Amino acid sequence: MRVHPGADYRADVAIIELQEDRESYLVTPNTAIDLQNEVRVKTLFTAINRQGVVFLWPVPVAAADARILEWHRSLREGAEMAMRRWVRVQANMNLGAYEIGEATGASPDPTWPDYSFKELLKIAFRDRFVDRLDHPLVRRLRGE
Repeated sequence: MRVHPGADYRADVAIIELQEDRESYLVTPNTAIDLQNEVRVKTLFTAINRQGVVFLWPVPVAAADARILEWHRSLREGAEMAMRRWVRVQANMNLGAYEIGEATGASPDPTWPDYSFKELLKIAFRDRFVDRLDHPLVRRLRGE
């Protein structure tokens, strides 16, 4: 995979992840303030695989008061390496971190689509934007 090197193709965002539904919701900054116990901050990197499929890759951001997990550190390291070369990211349970492997052989740089990051967010999250406290997801989480 490769990661778009442009700073305007990544952002730290608040996300609510529903493990049971296997869905993620993007939370607007103003709403995230009131949902601090529900959201996780992640950097969304614009990435592409060898088949040319573009996706937003969420990498956890360590909280200022939290210890840095090797899983998160190694994933971020992989994203940064993927800005310059093709990489493979693979979980290593024994190591307790991701192993980042550089692709062997000559591979051309990816061809990025002509979408802005904002357009990619709209495509990726479609109707999963939380922009108010009376949003159905927030009501569901609060048991209303």
